[in-house]
Amino acid sequence: MVPDKGIFITIEGPDGAGKSTVIQALKILIEETCKVPLMLTREPGGIEIAEQIREVILNPENTAMDERTEALLYAAARRQHLVQKVLPAIKKNKIVLCDRFVDSSLAYQGAGRDLGIDAVWQINQFAIQNVMPDLTLYLDVPIELGLARIKSGRKASELDRLDQENIEFHLKVREAYISLLKRFPDRMKLIDASLDIETVTLACYNLIKDQFPIYFN
Repeated sequence: MVPDKGIFITIEGPDGAGKSTVIQALKILIEETCKVPLMLTREPGGIEIAEQIREVILNPENTAMDERTEALLYAAARRQHLVQKVLPAIKKNKIVLCDRFVDSSLAYQGAGRDLGIDAVWQINQFAIQNVMPDLTLYLDVPIELGLARIKSGRKASELDRLDQENIEFHLKVREAYISLLKRFPDRMKLIDASLDIETVTLACYNLIKDQFPIYFN
């Protein structure tokens, strides 16, 4: 039986967790065994308007950006991306695999920027209108390892505003993610991202397939 509606899956994690690499590897596995089309996308971005907002948010020269401005820009990009790309894809019976969604704002702006998780949640409720992922895979990695990966894998000129934050900021982000796992246990699943990429990818794939078997051969 072919499903009559798509699903929305998000990948979350602190910087250096390997999300982008895992998503590309997951794409191959899913497309080989899935009955419906797969669409990859990301936040902030995924569409032209949201990509323009992304450039403003992550530009390392924008050091004067206020924390609330940052949170509002993420929510604005999220809204446009959701209504223009994600929801239409779900209606067309696609699996949407998105690099980050609202949990990132709760962790990075709510905790990292000390705006408060509940306050940032309220901002985003206006943007998403209760639309939440069907499944969120949280790739967890110790902060020291994640930052070491970033340092070894990117040039200094490639680091964005969030990459350049101090370790205390990144520790608060990870702690917030752990608290979100406890807050949304049915939706968020923990993956040990300190392991090799093949093991991490397979763990993600098995979770997706086990939770949504009707979508796979």
